[in-house]
Amino acid sequence: MKRYLTTAEVAERYRTSPATVRYWRYAGTGPKCFIRRGRHVLYDAEALDKYDAEEIGGRCAA
Repeated sequence: MKRYLTTAEVAERYRTSPATVRYWRYAGTGPKCFIRRGRHVLYDAEALDKYDAEEIGGRCAA
């Protein structure tokens, strides 16, 4: 079963505020692996892991 994180949990993971995570979503930057369930926004934990690997890999290669 997939695990989903709330905006607050994603903010904690990236050591930022929930407002910053909401801004990333609004601006189209940051992880794009979210779904909406009514008023709730949830992020796929596995997709966040892949996003992290791609971002870290891209930065280390430079």
